Amino acid sequence: MKFGVENSAFRAQLIVPEHRQLYDYWLQCCAGRNMPCRSEISPLQIGKLLPGISIINVAEEVLNSTFRLAGTRLREIHDREITGQTLEALDLGAKRDYWQAAYRRTADECLPTQGVLKGPRLHKDHLVQYWLRLPLGPVGASRAQMILGHDHFAALPVSELR
Repeated sequence: MKFGVENSAFRAQLIVPEHRQLYDYWLQCCAGRNMPCRSEISPLQIGKLLPGISIINVAEEVLNSTFRLAGTRLREIHDREITGQTLEALDLGAKRDYWQAAYRRTADECLPTQGVLKGPRLHKDHLVQYWLRLPLGPVGASRAQMILGHDHFAALPVSELR
């Protein structure tokens, strides 16, 4: 995947500096392909981002996909360790369809996805989640085998909590 107009437009939508950093690194690892494989991603290159990083093993049915790795910030948000858990096991509540569509697009279309979500999970309505999902897979794959994610959480302003 070359750094072209589509990539510039996608990057311009990334609000969080860490997301721009991870996206730029991911593009570099793509080396002209539509996605890099997991072995090309080095934790040493993204060390400061690790608390918000996740790697998800993609299953045929996307909600059955499992967290291969989930950073410490994700454990704090979910109030438990989610490594080894499926997406379905998270308390997504009314946001279940939203997440299913986001993960499906990343996996099935091998496209980066991003978004902003108020109240990332039940009982966390005081937070805003800025998220980025990037496909990973072998050369020539038509579907991502893994998804590299980064999540940034920020408190909502007091005026928004009402």
